[in-house]
Amino acid sequence: MRNRLGNYQIHLDGTDVKLIELLYDNARTPIAELARAVGMTAPSVNERLKRLEENGVISGYRIEVNPVVLGYRLMAIVRMRQHPGKVKQLESLIESIAEFVECDKVTGDDCYIARLYLQDISDLDPILDPILDRVAEIADTNTAIVKSTPVKRRLLL
Repeated sequence: MRNRLGNYQIHLDGTDVKLIELLYDNARTPIAELARAVGMTAPSVNERLKRLEENGVISGYRIEVNPVVLGYRLMAIVRMRQHPGKVKQLESLIESIAEFVECDKVTGDDCYIARLYLQDISDLDPILDPILDRVAEIADTNTAIVKSTPVKRRLLL
């Protein structure tokens, strides 16, 4: 498997791919367990992981927080198209709104797609209206509630 990183390619063999898949499923998997799963020694696995990190293939080990367990059962997606000449102002505003947990700058009809979580549909107006009032001064918006996520973020290999 070949991946493009910057101006060079990194070749991943089957062992690299298996290690990445195991860590993607559980970033806390002990080295000894990884070594058993790929039929290598722990020091060899450690070296492979170090090489994958140094080459930028593995850029970090993260936890995933389940919003539902914290009481956030709904996700809203806010699509924004800035008014002419307001792109930097809109981006600064988006960054300052703590309720936006993620935002992508995109091409196409919209310029930004942001996500925020709500505990209940009754939170939509009290939480979203003040945010949209601020954004509406410099962008047109469109909001949707996510019904389900048929494809969660996948491992890119």
